[in-house]
Amino acid sequence: MAFKEMTNPSHGWTRLDGVDLLRGFAIFFVLMNHVNMRLLGAHVPYMHGLRLQVVYSLFWNGQFGVQMFFAVSGFLITAMTLRRWGSPATVNLRGFYWLRFARIVPLLLLLLAVLSALHLAHVRDFVVSSKTGGLGRALFAALTFHVNLLEARRGYLPAGWDILWSLSVEEVFYLFFPLACLLFRRTRFLVAPLLLFVVLGPFARSHAFNHNPVWREYSYLGGMDAIALGCLTALVLAGRRVSRAALWICGAGGAVLTIFSLCFSVRAYAWGLGRNGLNMTVLAVGTCMLIAVFAQSEWKAPRAFAPLLVLGRRSYETYLTHLLVVLGLFSLFLAAGKSVRYVPVLFIGSIVFSGVLGEVVARFYSEPINRWLRRRWNGVPTPRFAETSDNQRDTAYGSNVTQ
Repeated sequence: MAFKEMTNPSHGWTRLDGVDLLRGFAIFFVLMNHVNMRLLGAHVPYMHGLRLQVVYSLFWNGQFGVQMFFAVSGFLITAMTLRRWGSPATVNLRGFYWLRFARIVPLLLLLLAVLSALHLAHVRDFVVSSKTGGLGRALFAALTFHVNLLEARRGYLPAGWDILWSLSVEEVFYLFFPLACLLFRRTRFLVAPLLLFVVLGPFARSHAFNHNPVWREYSYLGGMDAIALGCLTALVLAGRRVSRAALWICGAGGAVLTIFSLCFSVRAYAWGLGRNGLNMTVLAVGTCMLIAVFAQSEWKAPRAFAPLLVLGRRSYETYLTHLLVVLGLFSLFLAAGKSVRYVPVLFIGSIVFSGVLGEVVARFYSEPINRWLRRRWNGVPTPRFAETSDNQRDTAYGSNVTQ
């Protein structure tokens, strides 16, 4: 199927339940992983009796969750770029960067202010050591999007700072994405560099080509392949309607690849996919196949998925703030004697209260500032819906459901 330019973008907006659900699962995996790491560090023997694959699927899928975030992000940013400006050749640099600034920077600055205050107050688990450069170096890395590079060179930052590695990868990609759009201009030419990122991703994560374990997880290229796959998904779907049969095939294939990556990771690693960096690629491909189905069909999630949908809709706010909750509750867990019987309460409480904090921050801080900043530049259309968290769908991406 030949690529073609989208020259008549629609102005209809609606949410995609399927995309929210993917982000909900992603933030769930991140939360479970970070609680698990605290428990392991405190030598709490709560995994006894569990099968190895169950342990990995429930407690060690945090990196996979970030990979899913990257794929979703690439799709949404590209879809909305085409919706606003019609084609890669007509992207407005100022408008693109202003939108990213409005969405990302206000909450980032608030988080950095909180983390800095906790560091200066010498609160445990928030103090940046002199080994990694101290507070000033951490702030500089966060504001210039190279936390991942700092950690690869000097070691891990405290957990609240460490999560900013993924934001570094994502925002560096989007720094150059609109420039690439203007340079290559036509969609079919833009596909080539995006495919190059997809090819390079596994090499960046491979043990043979990358001997630094931190950089294997946090490198720019190691995360940009998922973002690039999301971008390609949006470009392929732009202005097209996919047949119902093709959607079923795509959905089944995406579900198989995603479930295999998340639920059979031990087997995948035994096959060499982990050491070669291909396990993340398989997950990103499966995620993008599911995104394509959700974008075309406007699938509506059953009510049973409501908690995950809420987490997904506030995924950015929840992701940046969740460690404040996790570390706070874990301190209470330790004070209560770190009994194994309280472990389920710790997991559930971390998920619930992280979601609540994300909702509060989004509703009363990040979204109002986001909308206000967008209105400051008249060239950025503001959707009629209150939600502006990068999960609105351009109706030009086709739908098999009449609303």
